[in-house]
Amino acid sequence: MSRRPPALMFQGTSSNAGKSVLTAALCRILLQDGLKVAPFKAQNMSLNSFVTRDGREMGRAQVVQAQASRLDPDVRMNPVLLKPSSEVGSQVIVMGRPVANMSVSEYVAYKPQAFQAATAAYDSLAAECDVMVLEGAGSPAEVNLKAHDIVNMAMARHANAQVLLVGDIDRGGVFAAFVGTMEILEPAERELVAGYVVNRFRGQKSLLDDALAYMLAKTGKPVLGVIDNLTNLGLPEEDSVSFKAGLYQQPAPRGDHVRIALIDFPHISNFTDLEPFLAEPDVHLVMARKPADLADRVDAVILPGSKNVISDLTWLMESGLGSRILELATDPQVEIVGICGGFQMLGREIRDPYRIESESGATLAGLGLLGLNTVLEEDKTLTRQTGTHLASGLAVHGYEIHHGQSRAEVAKPCITLANDTTAGHATAEGRVWGSYLHGLFDADPFRRWFIDSLRQRRGLGPVGKVLAPYDLEAAFDRLAATVRRQLDMAAIYRLLHL
Repeated sequence: MSRRPPALMFQGTSSNAGKSVLTAALCRILLQDGLKVAPFKAQNMSLNSFVTRDGREMGRAQVVQAQASRLDPDVRMNPVLLKPSSEVGSQVIVMGRPVANMSVSEYVAYKPQAFQAATAAYDSLAAECDVMVLEGAGSPAEVNLKAHDIVNMAMARHANAQVLLVGDIDRGGVFAAFVGTMEILEPAERELVAGYVVNRFRGQKSLLDDALAYMLAKTGKPVLGVIDNLTNLGLPEEDSVSFKAGLYQQPAPRGDHVRIALIDFPHISNFTDLEPFLAEPDVHLVMARKPADLADRVDAVILPGSKNVISDLTWLMESGLGSRILELATDPQVEIVGICGGFQMLGREIRDPYRIESESGATLAGLGLLGLNTVLEEDKTLTRQTGTHLASGLAVHGYEIHHGQSRAEVAKPCITLANDTTAGHATAEGRVWGSYLHGLFDADPFRRWFIDSLRQRRGLGPVGKVLAPYDLEAAFDRLAATVRRQLDMAAIYRLLHL
């Protein structure tokens, strides 16, 4: 490299300590202060992914961080993406392109090549920036992983980054986790650690004074911030940790509202497609994991994306949810929607001749609600799209990530794209429909039209105007303002020599 800019790295004492959000916050703070900043995570494991303008796939968390930096998402920000496809294997994506499905042992053997790709991506991206903000994964002190780790201390050494350890105090034991992590790290790794950040604190911060003094005396490293327990950020979630913990399970709103059920597949992916509904004041979004969850009135059922459609379709039928969805499809007041993998499940048949998602090359019958058949092909479709929803006449936009190619025999088109192709089909009356387009509900006018159509079917009056704009810019600024107050920014700038 001709130049390597200063870099700061957030590592955690555990997964879901809040590293991703703090990375986005610091990116926005540095941007506000006039610096060109970019995020970076060498390796991310997530089923929430995104397609860049050049048709490559990357983790959604780094997309959010890129948006915080006001940069176009770039696969160099997340050069290695792992998408779990089973309990012991993942699809490995390098620089936005699928390499192979690998078991854990196969990926460990592949890691030197993955790290080479990661460092090359970092060097290329960093050369264009004033400062870099890196994110680690899990914990740098996992003794079973340290020898072949490519995302924590190995990356910090390459970037010459100052490391801040982030701990979640809401879980308890945060100071023991800090001390334990430092004890496990090698002496050279401890030198890279500049301090700690206590995250998700509730209560009176002065009660922590003795503990903060203890950390400095015990480890020689200061606590550089105590961050409040931030909720309802209005930002897309990175992975299924918060989703499974009940992020989407909110109380029903008061007054007139519609009830939308989201099927919680075991291998659910890109569930962020539904996050815009969380801010709508007249929508109650509920999770469905068993038939009883669909016993009460629902106005719509949405089948989201899946990383393993074969496995999740089997689960859907065996759990009894499939039969319940078929019953609801006969109710003239209920709408059934499928997105990507969920769209495929609405069809008649899904075939896996190349064993993309099944060891036996399975062929499964779908729900049969749409007249289409799907074949899981070896090549993966990765593309950004804009188009029109035909029934409403409104613009939609999003991205496609799928191996499946679906051929419609009876269903009619419901979304046409700018290139005159079709990205969705519906039944004749339009109550059952689906699309390959992730993110189509991000469009405010279309989302409101969809909600209003559910309201009218239920006998409620349409609202007719956008009530909750899906505005990430405002969310980034709110987040940055809070973190700026609670992080020692003077110390951060000293660490960065800026």
